[in-house]
Amino acid sequence: MTITITAYDRSPDGGKGLARDTRVRWALEEVGEPYDVTFVSMAGKQEPEHVARHPFGLIPTYEDGDVELFESGAIIQHIAEQHPGTLFPADPAARARAITWMFAAVNTVEPPILELVTVRILEGDRPWAAERTPLVLDRIRARLSRLSDHLATSDWLEATFTAGDLMMISVLLRARPSGLLDEFPTLATYVTRGESRPAYERAFAAQYAVNARP
Repeated sequence: MTITITAYDRSPDGGKGLARDTRVRWALEEVGEPYDVTFVSMAGKQEPEHVARHPFGLIPTYEDGDVELFESGAIIQHIAEQHPGTLFPADPAARARAITWMFAAVNTVEPPILELVTVRILEGDRPWAAERTPLVLDRIRARLSRLSDHLATSDWLEATFTAGDLMMISVLLRARPSGLLDEFPTLATYVTRGESRPAYERAFAAQYAVNARP
């Protein structure tokens, strides 16, 4: 049975690769698994059919036979586990480190980046926004500085590219529009290195094509 994922029929980012289905597409391209896509509208994501896939009415979701998953991190971990030696190293200790980096991406690095989007776009007209923004920027810079230090002498988070890098690069892409990524050349180069992978290029092109259509 072919894997099926869900994605927005029109992504809020206009196809820039920031929607979380791009992460799943990338993982599937890395392991060479074909997949189908069920497109969901912004209104349709709250319909019972989609909520049955994702309790919170979000994307992406993943279906493969009896396996039904939501949350991009869980989906990518599952994909990696089905293809040992590709997105997860065969060595158990190295595999555990890759999983640790996946959690670091979504639990440590991504939250303040998303908070900046909230304070600038969703709460930009609130009286506290001007005072809160510098505090959020400081939190992001603190995280990015430590990550940059770790990558100072390495191409990847560990010895080879893993699902940890896939998740971390996907998260860092969200910092690019703010200009924060450019403040850390090591991280900007790291992200570009990830974007240069053929699997990422295919995933990005597939997601962009959906949003570029009339």
